[in-house]
Amino acid sequence: MSRISVRGFAVASATAVTAVGSVVGVASGSTAQNNDAEATASGATLLADIPAGQQAQVQTASLTQQADVQAIAADASAKKDAEEAARKAAAETAIAKKKAAEEAAKKAAEEVKERAEAKEAAASRSKDVSDFPVATSYSIAQLQAMARQMVPAGQFQCFSNIVDHESDWNYKAVNPSSGAYGMFQALPGSKMSSAGADWRTNPATQIKWGLNYMNDRYGSPCDAWSFWQANNWY
Repeated sequence: MSRISVRGFAVASATAVTAVGSVVGVASGSTAQNNDAEATASGATLLADIPAGQQAQVQTASLTQQADVQAIAADASAKKDAEEAARKAAAETAIAKKKAAEEAAKKAAEEVKERAEAKEAAASRSKDVSDFPVATSYSIAQLQAMARQMVPAGQFQCFSNIVDHESDWNYKAVNPSSGAYGMFQALPGSKMSSAGADWRTNPATQIKWGLNYMNDRYGSPCDAWSFWQANNWY
């Protein structure tokens, strides 16, 4: 027998026992039992008072009512579980969408940065000696403009500081004592031939050599300038 059936029959049995107790109480003259019987009679319909043919129907109705109550409770519980599952799924979906959006934004930012860096690199590409036409003479402003196009922007001031102290931008400067030559006072001056055979007369060749020298020996023009400041030579 199922749990529902046992409960239903228990209710019916309790009702029957109450009815029997009431009859015994009346026969014995017990006032307390008589009062219980009256209370029971006034508050509920006894199973014994129901015709025998209808008792099964009453029990069935009781069991059906219990089943309905339990079904309603089960439906409410299922509905609550479904709502909770829906909220959880919505939260997970929102988190996934947020993460995807953040990753997309990060990727887009990286692409923009890469394009900007590529553009900047192309714009600041150092020109070579061959990019400058050879002239018979140059002004300091022309030499500095030439150097700006060959030296990285962040290193130019340091580069310029060294040239200022070594030759004051005179690409034909000669040290009478040592024979050091050019804007960078290379010693001997022929060392600049590694940048071009026209090192005596082409300032672009000298600028190329000077930049390479600073990068190779010190790491950068600014590192070379730091050394120069500490030692008065480089």
